[in-house]
Amino acid sequence: MADLRRRTFVFRTLVGAAAAAAVGTLGAACSPGAERDGTAGGGAKGDAVKRHKYQYGEDASQWGELFLPELPAGAEHRGVVVVIHGGYWRSQYGAELGEPIAKDLAAHGMAAWNLEYRRAGNGGGWPNTFIDVLAGIDKLGDLAAKHALNLGPVVALGHSAGGHLAAWAAGRGKLAQLGMPDADRQVPRTSDASAVHLTGVVSQSGLLNLAEAEKLNLSNGAVSNLLGGSSSKYPHRYKYADPMTALPLAVPVIAVHGSEDTTVPLGQSESYVNAGTTANMETRLIRVPGNHYALIDPKTPGYRACRELVRSLLR
Repeated sequence: MADLRRRTFVFRTLVGAAAAAAVGTLGAACSPGAERDGTAGGGAKGDAVKRHKYQYGEDASQWGELFLPELPAGAEHRGVVVVIHGGYWRSQYGAELGEPIAKDLAAHGMAAWNLEYRRAGNGGGWPNTFIDVLAGIDKLGDLAAKHALNLGPVVALGHSAGGHLAAWAAGRGKLAQLGMPDADRQVPRTSDASAVHLTGVVSQSGLLNLAEAEKLNLSNGAVSNLLGGSSSKYPHRYKYADPMTALPLAVPVIAVHGSEDTTVPLGQSESYVNAGTTANMETRLIRVPGNHYALIDPKTPGYRACRELVRSLLR
């Protein structure tokens, strides 16, 4: 109990400082971020940003792109940020949504892995989207030595549906204990030392409560589209895929939500954080100015708040 209190105090101190630093400067000029491929602005002005694309499976959507700031000789990248894009899990939205974020993170000194995955409509949905997210994160283990990645901290930054996948993936260690063996067998995952476990999550207006999202029929049945049918037809599948089921997590989850978001209701973040807090989990809700898409625009204060929160979790 004493250790939990200590970790919670440290978490709240770091998060509070990061949020204050970012949100407290809302009137400041916008950061230029990464202006073009191969160059970086903002926090790493003038330094080269290198990018490397890798497949983690045979499908055309099973890939990620690693964005790396330049390092001094012999140095290591302190952790990696896994960028998981949103789009209500549908195939018309892809990793291009995460690319500006990954560039900006690298421009500010952080290694970023912009992860693509199969979505509903191009071979994704249940269970392939879930398989891909875990496999895509695990690919970092293969890349660590080649790119001097210290995988001590691995933090996910997920927007909208990507926030759901990030929070779900952070609970991978509990999946086999959820009491839904049929669903669990459909999502094979690495369980040995080669698995890469997330050490924190920043959710950007994430869909963190699937049961409620289905009730609200968000985005015209997006949850049912992801999971192949209704919760009455696949109750175990729904519970297995819902980040709420795995609470409490052993890693911190910060839910950032835009104050003008009309695409994903604030209740998606509120219900998750309330449940996590009740269970003594390290979690917090932070509201920032802007609509749903402001959180993935490097020019906005809301995104800059997310960037500083990610940085705080990499320490």
